[in-house]
Amino acid sequence: MKKRVLAALAVIGIMMLMGGAVMAAEDGGAGSFKDYGILAAGFGIAIAAFGGAFGQGRTASAALEGIARNPNAADRMFVPMVLGLVLIESLVIYALVVEILILFS
Repeated sequence: MKKRVLAALAVIGIMMLMGGAVMAAEDGGAGSFKDYGILAAGFGIAIAAFGGAFGQGRTASAALEGIARNPNAADRMFVPMVLGLVLIESLVIYALVVEILILFS
């Protein structure tokens, strides 16, 4: 687990260091702002999709575990679970909209 955290921090650090290259690039040349925007959009939607899928999996797992422990509470757990899933999915859709705006700006 510690190796994963260090790898994630390394990737984030590399992406932060690339910011200077984005601002220094001239329009139309190799490594232009548009190229890095496409790269950032790809990473952004991948992270959002992973986070959304992870959150939805944890939500469904917790709800099913609760229903397994107390089957009488299934009706009361269904609506909050679905509401949570909808909110998680709306965040992923919001990230998609932001990525589309990055690509077409």
